[in-house]
Amino acid sequence: MATDIAEQPAGFARLLEPAQADPIARVAAAIAERRPRHVVFTARGTSDHAALYAAYLTEIRLGLPAGLASPSTITLFGARPDLSDALVVGVSQSGGSPDLAEVLRVARSAGALTLAVTNAPDSPLVEVAELAVDVAAGHERAVAATKTYTAELLALLMLVEGIRAGDGALPAAERAALDALPELAAATLADRTPEELAPRYRFAAQLVTTGRGYAYPTAREAALKLMETSYLPALAFSGADLLHGPLAMTDPDVPVLAVVGSGPGGRAMGEVLPRLAERGADLVAVGSAAVPGAATRLAVPEVDERYAPLLDILPLQRLALALALARGEDPDAPRGLKKVTATM
Repeated sequence: MATDIAEQPAGFARLLEPAQADPIARVAAAIAERRPRHVVFTARGTSDHAALYAAYLTEIRLGLPAGLASPSTITLFGARPDLSDALVVGVSQSGGSPDLAEVLRVARSAGALTLAVTNAPDSPLVEVAELAVDVAAGHERAVAATKTYTAELLALLMLVEGIRAGDGALPAAERAALDALPELAAATLADRTPEELAPRYRFAAQLVTTGRGYAYPTAREAALKLMETSYLPALAFSGADLLHGPLAMTDPDVPVLAVVGSGPGGRAMGEVLPRLAERGADLVAVGSAAVPGAATRLAVPEVDERYAPLLDILPLQRLALALALARGEDPDAPRGLKKVTATM
């Protein structure tokens, strides 16, 4: 897991090279030409969080309605929704989940444009899709996904911005911002704060993660990583949902990891953080700015809020790794889990 985490800056650089970026641009141009009226994402686990990030991008940057499909409506209940004029995107690290492949097969037969986003270009998901994007993360050694997650994020970001451009080509300013990501990721990973923080939560009984907007998928992915590597119950809430009841469970014995960006989503957390302080929550802030009342900050370089999820998750992955080791667990082989989970 440590090796996989460390490879993420190189993974960003690889995706931005012409050998990977040009095929993504061609897929983006093909989608733009078809002019879908709405976008449906289907995914499981970590890839579901990448899909949620892409749904935010789709609605904000493309102005198209976007949502996450429930595969079981098709695979278990036999639903055949009208997906004509839709773009249906399957996001899967392995491309081997039968339910996701079935969703794309049904969607394509219903007239949808289908796209597979995966780290396995020879997978069943790619076979059933009309278009495919290879996230090119390379072999992932640990069961817990890390570098494939951030590769999915970057590939989906490049795809959405390419669709927005119309011809798949990223504007010069966008390209320059993305080109800075490998160096920024390396700088983020050089900070040892996650390892220093881990012993503090060795005996935690539960934990909460939260964020708004683009930061919400990060909060969900961080919670999943903590649960599957440390077996620590971790609940993820959007900042808004946290105020609708779950806030009551926070107190000095419940650590809260708050992902706070510099854009509208981060500013919206301004109504959440004081309420957490009132509850005496043990608050850890993740992001580029200092947060009043936070006991610790996992610092991340400041970037446009759209790009922040590619960096914000890095110290949280390292925290999950360090916490698992502090609790005497094996983060490379979580009990009961396999790299490919076959569900229907």
